[in-house]
Amino acid sequence: MESYAMGETDRALLEETIGANLERTVAAHPDREALVEVATGRRWTWAELDAAVDDLAIGLLRAGITKGDRVGIWSPNCAEWTITQFATAKIGAILVNINPAYRTHELAYALRQSGTRLLVSATEFKTSDYRAMVEEVRGEVDLEMVWFLGSPEWTDHNVHDPGVTLVQLLAELGEDLLRPDDPINIQYTSGTTGYPKGATLSHRNILNNGYFVTETINFTHEDRLCIPVPFYHCFGMVMGNLGCSTHGATMVIPGPGFDPETTLRTIAQERCTGVYGVPTMFIAMQNDPTFAEHDLSSLRTGIMAGSICPVEVMKHCIADMHMEEVSIAYGMTETSPVSCQTRADDDLDRRTATIGRAHPHVEIKIVDPQTGATVERGQTGEFCTRGYSVMLGYWKEPDKTGEAIDAEGWMHTGDLAEMREDGYCNIVGRIKDMVIRGGENVYPREIEEFLYTHPDIEDVQVIGVPDQKYGEELAAWVKLRAGAEPLDADAVRAFATGKLAHYKIPRYVLLVDEFPMTVTGKIRKVQMREETAAQLGLA
Repeated sequence: MESYAMGETDRALLEETIGANLERTVAAHPDREALVEVATGRRWTWAELDAAVDDLAIGLLRAGITKGDRVGIWSPNCAEWTITQFATAKIGAILVNINPAYRTHELAYALRQSGTRLLVSATEFKTSDYRAMVEEVRGEVDLEMVWFLGSPEWTDHNVHDPGVTLVQLLAELGEDLLRPDDPINIQYTSGTTGYPKGATLSHRNILNNGYFVTETINFTHEDRLCIPVPFYHCFGMVMGNLGCSTHGATMVIPGPGFDPETTLRTIAQERCTGVYGVPTMFIAMQNDPTFAEHDLSSLRTGIMAGSICPVEVMKHCIADMHMEEVSIAYGMTETSPVSCQTRADDDLDRRTATIGRAHPHVEIKIVDPQTGATVERGQTGEFCTRGYSVMLGYWKEPDKTGEAIDAEGWMHTGDLAEMREDGYCNIVGRIKDMVIRGGENVYPREIEEFLYTHPDIEDVQVIGVPDQKYGEELAAWVKLRAGAEPLDADAVRAFATGKLAHYKIPRYVLLVDEFPMTVTGKIRKVQMREETAAQLGLA
């Protein structure tokens, strides 16, 4: 049987804009809690949130922002981020997500490449002085307006005006009717080489993906979702915010950035029923010294995504965090983001050892990277997907769009995957991460999963590094559990001998405290290879 599958179609796609969908939720649940910002104690019902969204939308219109204009947002997680997301959607402005970790060079590129007219920005966070960085780049880019959160620039345009409604103002300005296929969001992919590309997404793309992600974990208006993942990325703003808004569930922001103890405390304090995170976040929570002090019994579900999910970590979510219905989701920014997801009623094997099956209304296939032919189930190839979720394209980069999306509409992900006989899939690794050692193809994921079973290893990443004899050799970056005895390469090899083929056993072992990551939680393996080669003196 070929490695092709399509998700369920029994539930219809949402053929509406984000603003229209929000209005339906507000009408259905006006007095239920919509948004909680734990750090400040601020809370909004759906009616109150909608009023705040309309106030900002009116402010944007009066500042001259119209449909199709780009509005950048550069800030860690906060309530204003969410309000800006919905306000821009209501007037058809295109929200440009700017990575909070960016510095001046990257900021200037994103502003210039997207043609951003207005930037909504934090003033500072941790060591980042956003005001100073914005001032530094303003002479380099054609940026008309900057509104710093909490400053007069922001508050002057975010004031309730009892004399006008958003609908009236849109009518007075003669704004074009918004359509579900209109572009509404630009997200810069966290590429490890070259400049990032601006994945352009529509209402239809992200509204439906948020809806089906949370529909798949049985969300209702009674759920409360803890969102420690960044809004800058699809995980936060689509799977989180839109996943909640399409169901009337409560969005809970534990803090501006991820902190394991704060997230655990928030879950207990707010009685959250779900929590999102990349694997490293769940590892940090499970190993936090205060873990046992927090009552997590309200949890039933959540999603682990953004990176390959270690089986052992998933098992701890179920056994120790009460997340019996936890789901694994797989995708990429260019696909809004989710293409595969496990189901709440899947057995333990499917929920801990796969990335799930095709998402509703989404087609998937596994192809030979060289020929493009669909491979048989059980064989390794490139994961491709097609459907409503595929982006409109890379902003102002038609050539790169053509390289990613073929003539038949298939998005080529660059991920190596296998489809099982039952239609469930596994990600083996990135095509560019595959290690070829002495002619043998080695997939780091398999070795990482094995090393996770070592009692002293908390987290591990495996990469290929240059080798004169074999072309490439394996190196493992190992993060030890607290109190564990140091491991060396000999100890790791001894643990693996007899259990892994000899060519899969890492030659080098480096003990580290952390891994280089993008803000979305993806491991930067290119950087790891460079640092390892330099540290070990490898050509």
